[in-house]
Amino acid sequence: MSKIIKPGSDNQRPGSYHEVGPRGGSVPDGHNATIDSGDRLPPTTKKGNGWMHN
Repeated sequence: MSKIIKPGSDNQRPGSYHEVGPRGGSVPDGHNATIDSGDRLPPTTKKGNGWMHN
């Protein structure tokens, strides 16, 4: 299992990320994000949520 990464984190692996809840569970209507090298992860739909690399 991947670790949960906070929104706004930079220097993460490039690729696709999906939004997860505070304990890593799926989020209904959660966002997906694709970042390139050096990009920051965007905000989530709800405070406390995070991102996981696909």
